[in-house]
Amino acid sequence: MTGIWVGLAGFGIVFLSAALMLGLSILRRKTPPVYRDIPAITRLRQAVGLVVEDGSRLHVSLGRGALTSPQSASALAGLSLLRRLADLTSAGDQAPIVTSGEASLAILSQDTLRAASNSSGLASFDPSAGRLTGLSPFSYAAGTIPAIRDENVSASLLLGNFGVEVGLLTDAVERKNTFVLAGSDNLAAQAVIYASAQESLIGEEIYAGGAYVESGPLHTASLTVQDLLRWLLIAAILVGSLVALAGAL
Repeated sequence: MTGIWVGLAGFGIVFLSAALMLGLSILRRKTPPVYRDIPAITRLRQAVGLVVEDGSRLHVSLGRGALTSPQSASALAGLSLLRRLADLTSAGDQAPIVTSGEASLAILSQDTLRAASNSSGLASFDPSAGRLTGLSPFSYAAGTIPAIRDENVSASLLLGNFGVEVGLLTDAVERKNTFVLAGSDNLAAQAVIYASAQESLIGEEIYAGGAYVESGPLHTASLTVQDLLRWLLIAAILVGSLVALAGAL
């Protein structure tokens, strides 16, 4: 019975979050929202601008999180960023390339690039730009490194579920002396990224990128919902502590 109640509570939180996001995205603010500064996102936007100016390529790597697992959240955040960044680089000479270590992510990356190509009307879609580079951690890294090294990449975004193999990717970028921004929901990968990447996103920052690059009202609403849920959690902890203290007295 405990498992059933936990499942119902989880479903309730998901439903509440979705409803709040939908409502807040419809009721848009009259004034633009104000975010705290995340320097890594600011530098990413600058790097994307340089990609367009010098005719090089943007590389986005989405990790190995399967869509049917909890690890998919960070990869979906990476896909939302990819959609916006593909639009921003559509005026450049070369479309972004996307690597992943999970088949469904590779298909979604191709679909995202196709949508960006259709909306821009400036370039034809290249299916080979969305690639499945390996199905195990180190084969994925081994298949991604040549894309970083050999395809005129001047900026890389590594955002998804990685393991310690992400260190091989950040090392490949550093050897080329190009920009890299990395973030993961895996604690081991976060430790490696913090020590080896030029720019890193820690914790919930990986889910805020869509709002910071103006991907759409739902992304802005998601940040507000995160804040609301955070305050609700704090209130629940305080109430629970007071109830426990009253029972002890």
